Parts: sequence; C-alpha cells; structure tokens
Amino acid sequence: MAWAASPSRATRPTAQEGSGTTSSSTSWCRTASPLDQAELQAVGEQAGMPRDADELMDGLAGFVERRLAGRGRQRSLAHYACAVESVRHPELREILVPRQNAAREAVRAFLEARGVADAEGRTLTLLACVDGLVFDRLVGGGGVPRDEIAGLVAAALRDA
Repeated sequence: MAWAASPSRATRPTAQEGSGTTSSSTSWCRTASPLDQAELQAVGEQAGMPRDADELMDGLAGFVERRLAGRGRQRSLAHYACAVESVRHPELREILVPRQNAAREAVRAFLEARGVADAEGRTLTLLACVDGLVFDRLVGGGGVPRDEIAGLVAAALRDA
C-alpha cells in the first residue's frame, strides 16, 4: 500500500470552490481549507508512518501530483490566492495556519524514528519545501520529478 492513499470522497470540494477570484478565495478559506485538513487527516490515518524513505517519497509525490491536477490544482490555486488575500484580511491567516494532522504527524514520527534532531522543525521545513514545489509548478508548469522530492527527503534525514 502506498504511503499516501487517495483522498476520501467526503473531503472533495464542491464545484464552486477554487475558481481563484478574490471573493471565492475568501470563501475557500472559510469552507475548503477545513476540507484540506480533513483530507490530510484521512490520508495520514489510512497510511500511517512510512516504513522507509522510498515510501515517504512516494507519499509526497502522490500528494504533489494530486495538488497539480484536476480539482487538486483548483484547490491549490485557491489556497495561494487566499494566502495573498490574507494580507488584506488578517483574520484569514488563522484559517491558513498549518494544523496538526495525521499526515504531518506521520512525517514527524518517521523523521524522529530515524534519529533526526528536531524532527518537528525538519517536518515543517520538508513540508514547506514540498509546498514550494507545488507553487512553483502551478506557476511555471510541469510536474515534480521524483529526484527533487528525493533531495528534499535526503536533506530532512541529513545528520540523522
């Protein structure tokens, strides 16, 4: 079983979410952001902690692929629009703050089990870098080669 399973149907956005306009990005913050958190929780609960670095890379690659295509792409675009909107509407920042969820915890537990000092900090850095790859490919096009994700995982495991 791959580390990151596909999201459940219960966490998919409605058709009106994610069109990318300012009002819809604000609406996305209030409605779909909790759905994203629920998706990450469900994926993490279903997959659990990766058994090895390859399984972690596979899970991250699956996440990136889902965020760059179809509804995932729409949700990603709306998420970044919402992040920009939060500059004018600071109350939206709280909604966008990364939350504890089972997927994030699985990554942290994996790093901790491999002896990574400050596993929490490395988890945040790794996931921020993955988020940056998603943003870069949304803007510039293309996919994320496995070797880019492998480099991020290797960096997270460095000095472990």
